[in-house]
Amino acid sequence: MTARVTVRNKHKEDLKETFVKQLDAITDRIGRNIVLELISTQLDPSKRSKTAVLKDWSKKSNIKAEKVQYSADFTLDSDFGLPGAITVSNKHQREFFLESITLEGFASGPVHFPCNSWVQSTKHHPAKRIFFSNEPYLPSETPPGLRALRERELKDLRGEGKGVRKLSDRIYDYDIYNDLGNPDKGIDYARPVLGGEKIPYPRRCRTGREPTYTDSNAESRVEKPSPMYVPRDEQFEESKKKTFSYGRLKAVLHTLVPSLKASISAENRGFNAFADIDVLYKEGILLKVGIQDEIWRLLPLPKVVTKIQESSEGLLRYDTPKILSKDKFAWLRDDEFARQAIAGVNPVNIELLKEFPPKSNLDPQIYGPLESALKEEHILGQLHGMSVQQALQEKKLFIVDYHDAYLPFLNRINALDGRNSYATRTIFFLTSQGTLKPIAIELSLPPSGPPSRSKRVVTPPVDATSNWIWQLAKSHVCSNDAGVHQLVNHWLRTHACMEPFILAAHRQLSAMHPIFKLLDPHMRYTLEINALARQSLINADGVIESCFTPGRYCMDISAAAYKNFWRFDKEGLPADLIRRGMAVPDSTQPHGLKLLLEDYPYAQDGLLIWFAIENWVRTYVNHYYPSSTMIINDTELQLWYSESVNVGHGDLSDADWWPKLETGEDLVSILTTIIWLSSAQHAALNFGQYPYGGYVPNRPPLMRRHIPEQGDPEFENFHADPQKYFLSALPSLLQATKFMAVVDTLSTHSPDEEYIGNRQQMSIWSGDAEIVEAFYEFSAEIQRIEKEIDRRNNDPSLRSRCGAGVLPYELLAPSSEPGVTCRGVPNSVSI
Repeated sequence: MTARVTVRNKHKEDLKETFVKQLDAITDRIGRNIVLELISTQLDPSKRSKTAVLKDWSKKSNIKAEKVQYSADFTLDSDFGLPGAITVSNKHQREFFLESITLEGFASGPVHFPCNSWVQSTKHHPAKRIFFSNEPYLPSETPPGLRALRERELKDLRGEGKGVRKLSDRIYDYDIYNDLGNPDKGIDYARPVLGGEKIPYPRRCRTGREPTYTDSNAESRVEKPSPMYVPRDEQFEESKKKTFSYGRLKAVLHTLVPSLKASISAENRGFNAFADIDVLYKEGILLKVGIQDEIWRLLPLPKVVTKIQESSEGLLRYDTPKILSKDKFAWLRDDEFARQAIAGVNPVNIELLKEFPPKSNLDPQIYGPLESALKEEHILGQLHGMSVQQALQEKKLFIVDYHDAYLPFLNRINALDGRNSYATRTIFFLTSQGTLKPIAIELSLPPSGPPSRSKRVVTPPVDATSNWIWQLAKSHVCSNDAGVHQLVNHWLRTHACMEPFILAAHRQLSAMHPIFKLLDPHMRYTLEINALARQSLINADGVIESCFTPGRYCMDISAAAYKNFWRFDKEGLPADLIRRGMAVPDSTQPHGLKLLLEDYPYAQDGLLIWFAIENWVRTYVNHYYPSSTMIINDTELQLWYSESVNVGHGDLSDADWWPKLETGEDLVSILTTIIWLSSAQHAALNFGQYPYGGYVPNRPPLMRRHIPEQGDPEFENFHADPQKYFLSALPSLLQATKFMAVVDTLSTHSPDEEYIGNRQQMSIWSGDAEIVEAFYEFSAEIQRIEKEIDRRNNDPSLRSRCGAGVLPYELLAPSSEPGVTCRGVPNSVSI
């Protein structure tokens, strides 16, 4: 029998790696080889092949191709049976990336082993690596010859929960978020521990680093550019690092952001005119680069830095965001402000208004009187002749309500330097054309001063002064929106809350388990990008804290949302739409759901993808679990779900809303929700960040001034030059340019992105031909959905996505070109 072994080369090697590679080529000739051994599915100690070595390693060591094929020859007894596993021992000095092994010579056809894993040297990791064939087996169906190996492999992946993890380890374990602060740098860098009874939060991947000197409960930090531990196979492949936006992100965080700080004067100056913002796209901003900074030439941002002659300065020029591409002034209009609530980068907070005035769920004993300042007279003239009660009954009123998310933190936020925020509520009216229009904005402050000062209602303008006040009020709403979008909907719900399910899957589901095979493409790289976020984005004084309104209280807002709002059973799209009152169950509708707002692009397109995923998952689950008994008796599956809930989400494990896992439909619902969140939901919330937020006036991530009232010292300044006041309320030049650089990177697709409906090794990821065929049908359905989305974007009756100067809604269009495209649904949370 011949084994065809595919190894993926590294693109770049430093001097040490090149030396070790040459040394391995020499020692390979004298017996320090890559050694393979086949293991039969039959239970018999003799059913192991004699070992075989990879041939021609030394001859092929200088091949520069991305992939190199090697072979190994086995001689098997005629009664050996089918091989179900293969062990690999790497006696070289260097790790290598094993992509796949294919065995040829069997009467039944080739046997495939998809590996996609780094194999470490036995010098550092003495145990043999185990790889299973692509045949899926439930635990009870595991062939006798593979049972012990299946258990051993999972035990190795779980580890013992002790010690500091090495970058070459493959151990998946849990820990709390105790590494966001750095108390050793001073009290300003200390942050609360997230996770535990005091501040509930999901668990993250354990690294085992030593505690800080100052606080034994805080884990010491690894600062950029040194890498954070994630299990070796979760790290971006080297080929990805070369092209992937991850490399871009590291360059931006490590090189560009410090250079911006050094180049832009320290007095935190703002923009003097809108033309100053336009300059960032047309001419760029001058950076003090430093002659020695060769890294600038290598910085993987195509538009970023142009050296100016021989000087030590460079020019940073940003791409024009998509929001400016069709109508430069669209962001000023009320209809565009409303449209972005259902078709922008954060279309998941709008809800049906069920009572007026709206009520708070906060405790008045703690937060004082919480009655809304909104009165019927504020909105009556905007309802086209309806009474408020009639508008409520006819489901014409909607709300984006950030009152409870922000109010508990406002005293602390507004005490920060350069932060002035409100807790906002925005009321929208559904017009006869099916579009929304904002009709009132309530701005709340904690009730510490006079009642008239703590709550204020702003309504659409009637003159020049009220026009500028209305624009400022909308900007404060957008700033609230940007914070909740980033800290709750994006980071918490699609990044942090997914991590426990991924850790549990690797710890409890064998690679040969059919559910692991289903989830595999949707877990790719999430641990790595989350680790990078802990290192540079959500950490103390990181990009998120410095660029968003809540500042050092950003993660407190995220944790409060986890404790008070997050529910796994409401994270699926239909359940979320029903919870927000945006849809009602209706058996006469195609998917048993009727949207109250028919022209709601995120929901319209999202439901197509949700039900395509659900149908694919149902086909898959029913294939492997014809009865509920099989689900209840599947030990690995039950341990995976139990550990995800009781350990990974242990702080909320007592909640009565966790779905049970007893039937096929239970499993379909849980898996569809996880795949939806990892793919389409993350895409809808992530890849529009620069297209919509790259023009800071459209979505300011923070506000630096409150809205002045007559009698305030600032009112005269506002009255004399409202544009200057408006611009001074927006982020400073440094805050804006730093924010733009990061969200540009986060919105970028890599050239080798893996989109929904595709996966690695499409034809051999599973040895079950019926399931492979079903996946091709799912892929075809995704292509049909893409065509339907294109059709909708050209339908003039859908005014929220088609019209003069209106951006099409493409954030859920499944495929994309590389770059910042404002479309494309990758399989996993990988940026």
